[in-house]
Amino acid sequence: MYKFALQKTNMSVHREDKKITTHVLHEMKSRGEKISMLTAYDYSTATIIDDAGIDVILVGDSASNVMAGHETTLPITLDQMIYHASSVVRGVNRALVVVDLPFGSYQGNSKEALNSTIRIMKESGAHAIKMEGGEEIIESIKRILTAGVPVMGHLGLTPQSIYKFGTYTVRATENDEAEKLLRDSKLLEEAGCFALVLEKIPAELAKRVADTVSIPVIGIGAGSGVDGQVLVVHDMLGITKQFNPRFLRRYLNLYDEIKGAVQQYITDVKSVDFPNDKEKY
Repeated sequence: MYKFALQKTNMSVHREDKKITTHVLHEMKSRGEKISMLTAYDYSTATIIDDAGIDVILVGDSASNVMAGHETTLPITLDQMIYHASSVVRGVNRALVVVDLPFGSYQGNSKEALNSTIRIMKESGAHAIKMEGGEEIIESIKRILTAGVPVMGHLGLTPQSIYKFGTYTVRATENDEAEKLLRDSKLLEEAGCFALVLEKIPAELAKRVADTVSIPVIGIGAGSGVDGQVLVVHDMLGITKQFNPRFLRRYLNLYDEIKGAVQQYITDVKSVDFPNDKEKY
């Protein structure tokens, strides 16, 4: 019995008891089945999107923005990421749970990178970690892979390097940066990364990467020629309002829905309409 139905008959679906693993993601790429990925940071949200049939849940350092209200992803700590990841893992039965290594927990020190990874894996129960960068962090990636931990790469716009770039504009539009991104993609594949996120780069370049490497390529603002898509769940559900990039599709407008519900609750309390006779003991 399938857990959910699909409207398009040419799309495949995993059975209810089919746990998503890195191997399953590779199988999905090989047969042309697109990979769905969303962020989650808490038990309740993770339970809902896992039950809906999402393939991958990213416990993103975007929690720094949407959960804590920071301007960038840089302030979030390793302890905070472990807290969010632990909450998510407890709500998941099917999806692969990937956790961002936060800024400062892996750059420039492969031993610290491994220690940070081990803490995440042991204390949260997550299935894999994600790291931003290519050649600059390859030593840390290799060290983590040697320990048997799956690594997802992340190239293009890398939010942890925002102060280096100085802008959230599209990356790799010039030949030099595009060629470096292609080299880094192959480097991450050869090192043993099981998948790669490409953020906010030209669609043509993203498709070229996806066609070149054998590992799944997940896009965010990278067009439809990749192997899957990822969005921040707060953006996709319309909980956030200020963030409006071209690539974002809002499937709901929960900001206004929740605000309206709260306003109605306030009205009902003040008018003594809540609780009514049926809601009393």
